[in-house]
Amino acid sequence: MRDPYEVLGVQRGASAAAIKSAYRKLAKKHHPDNNQKDPKAAERFSEVNSANEIIGDEDKRKAFDRGEIDADGKPKFQGFPGGGRASAQPGFEHAFRGGAQQGFGGGGAGFEDILNSMFGGAAGRGRGGQQGFEDRMAPPDLDLAVAMTVSLEESVQGAEKRVRLPSGKELNVKIPAGVTAGQQIRLKGQGESAPGHRPGDLMITVSIAPHAFFKVDGSDLRVDLPITLYEAVLGAKVRAPTLSGAVELSIPKNTSSGRAFRLKGKGLPKAGAPNGDLYFTTRIMLPDGHDAGLEALMEKWREGHPYNPRSDLA
Repeated sequence: MRDPYEVLGVQRGASAAAIKSAYRKLAKKHHPDNNQKDPKAAERFSEVNSANEIIGDEDKRKAFDRGEIDADGKPKFQGFPGGGRASAQPGFEHAFRGGAQQGFGGGGAGFEDILNSMFGGAAGRGRGGQQGFEDRMAPPDLDLAVAMTVSLEESVQGAEKRVRLPSGKELNVKIPAGVTAGQQIRLKGQGESAPGHRPGDLMITVSIAPHAFFKVDGSDLRVDLPITLYEAVLGAKVRAPTLSGAVELSIPKNTSSGRAFRLKGKGLPKAGAPNGDLYFTTRIMLPDGHDAGLEALMEKWREGHPYNPRSDLA
């Protein structure tokens, strides 16, 4: 992957807040749901998420800045103390393979001494007092991380989605009912592979796409419910949406705009607890354009029934 600072478009000395802001802007810009006609949007979105996983995390960012991990979050081999290439030193091959105390260049410190300085005196433990250098290298990180966006309905009811990996491979993924934003789904053995190692896992981070009218508030849902002027004044029964289908909601007479009605248990599922609730907030909507009859009626009504709903603000 490219340098994560370059991917997010921030300087190396950028603050955590600046990195977070840049990530949010780019994630929104390249979100696959907003770029359905762009086949490369998902790849860019995944790259932005991967960059944020490195420099959006304080510990990983420090490790990257020190050169301890690469842009994919994988450990780097730092080399021998002094920065030189050990293979260029005389006697290296003999000291490494034979375990003899022969120095580099024929007269320096033995290979065991070098390992002791590198690993805190632990070099003598292992097979026959010597441990091969490869045994001390960290195992490769073969896990893959990708992002997946699901609809609000899919997060509640569960679904089967298709995910595309950076390699181009595609997999069908079962999304469990009740999945929440930020939750990770692990697919064992679907990551990268390397000779002599078990395949890594695929880690899918789930995000939930904004809904057209439902707003998520914890485990509750909120929705603005448009009603007519005569429904507000005279009362009515109106059809109102829920995640499980439309219901008939009773609007009492003389209902003001902004009044809230609750449907218990019609919100989002909550592990180990009752479902959240669904709240409707009424919004009185007038007809488009001018209505001479309505205006005349309101003028007559105003003359006979004046009132000031803003009196408390004076």
